[in-house]
Amino acid sequence: MKNILKRAWAAWLFVPFIFGCGSYNKSMTTYYADLKAHNYDKAQHSLEKNKVIKKDRNALLYNMEMGKLYYLKNDAAKSNLYLNRADDISESLNKSLKDMAVGNLLNPMQQAYRGEDFELFMLHYYKAVNYAALGQTEDAMVEARRITLAANAQNDKFSNKENRYSKDAFALNLQGMVYEMAGDMNNAFISYRNAADIYLKADNNYYGVKMPQQLQLDLLRTATAMGFTGEGQRYEKLFNASFVESTPSKNELILFLEEGAAPVKEEKNFILTAGANGINSFNYVDADGLHANFNFNANAYGINQEKLSSLRAFRLALPTYRLQYQQPVGISVNANGAAYTPQLAQNLNSIAVNVLKERFVTEMANALARQLTKKLIGKGTQAVAQSIAKKNAHATTDSSAAAREKQKRENEQRAARAGEVADFVMNVFNTVTEKADTRNWQSLPAFVSYVRVPLQQGQNTITVNYNGSPITIQVKANGGLQMKSVVVN
Repeated sequence: MKNILKRAWAAWLFVPFIFGCGSYNKSMTTYYADLKAHNYDKAQHSLEKNKVIKKDRNALLYNMEMGKLYYLKNDAAKSNLYLNRADDISESLNKSLKDMAVGNLLNPMQQAYRGEDFELFMLHYYKAVNYAALGQTEDAMVEARRITLAANAQNDKFSNKENRYSKDAFALNLQGMVYEMAGDMNNAFISYRNAADIYLKADNNYYGVKMPQQLQLDLLRTATAMGFTGEGQRYEKLFNASFVESTPSKNELILFLEEGAAPVKEEKNFILTAGANGINSFNYVDADGLHANFNFNANAYGINQEKLSSLRAFRLALPTYRLQYQQPVGISVNANGAAYTPQLAQNLNSIAVNVLKERFVTEMANALARQLTKKLIGKGTQAVAQSIAKKNAHATTDSSAAAREKQKRENEQRAARAGEVADFVMNVFNTVTEKADTRNWQSLPAFVSYVRVPLQQGQNTITVNYNGSPITIQVKANGGLQMKSVVVN
């Protein structure tokens, strides 16, 4: 019995070394610090040496981060090499039985990372900007068409529900810009219209972003260019604005401005206890003391309700976001003696936080199902340990009834202790391995703004004024519309 106890304690001490207790973000601290300091070569070295992100289950994240790193190093070709790999991985990932088993028996951190929906839309943004920088307009057009496929898949995922992240207005706006850059004004109009409709249906506030005035102008301008007079008049009424046609600039720059860092995904613990409305009823309290009721459909997860009666208290770990940058700082752009004000196009702070809120019930149900599965396995392990102990029971050579009765009691006590030890070890294992999935594409910005800047023939000096630290870039007019991005933080 002493040997069994020693093994139990050894297992308890060993489990934390296997799974650890830190978040994904903490394991990447050095890399993110180097990125923030713009030490991109050191950041690359940190990323390539990081054992966590190099695991097979984090292949999507590794390629996303490498793609963003080369993007920051102004190497558009290598950036898209990794971003395309990430895109391929995201499309090929399917939930295997092994992956599901690992998630149910351990935690979702051990599963292959599939990416947040908004992260996958941001892949298209970076790839499109890279293709524009490389002058590969046809490839940028392919990316624009793939945005339509991604948007349709997102609509289908949430049945086009208005109260879910079933669309991405920024991606559709970007799609219109790419089509316009390629001279396809008809598809540009359709994309701008689709993006504008999202804002209109959301009462002009879609995940923390009001409809950019530039989007309104682009929609009305492309409608006029295509001769869609009726559509133009309809949207003038919806926008409460009039479009004044003017001679468009032959040379124009769409400048994207990336600001701050995306929120950090962390773990938040919840304690669930038995509710008053039957075995599927629970009450939970979070780390902030918030109480609420939670109803769980055990049948939906293939869990026998009768077995739940003895399992009434659980610790669940769910992901939550911590904002790093609360709001955008005023940015101004100067070019050729004129000043321009960028407009917010994407608020990843708002999207990240609200998307988690939208799927809170699903996250909690999955976490509870995971814990129930592990606890039921623990109960089974306890029964098996008792059974084995009984089979290995000591026999007595004394033929007296009293001796046999005494030996029987001792054997039963040993079996009970063996079962308790097994249950103890499994409870420790379940508690230690209960973790939320805190992985995310952390190098994304918190905000993306944009501005259209008319260019003069030849070389143009563009100055981005941000927080008292001007950034100057040189842009050569190319006889049409082009795209460029600046990271400010």
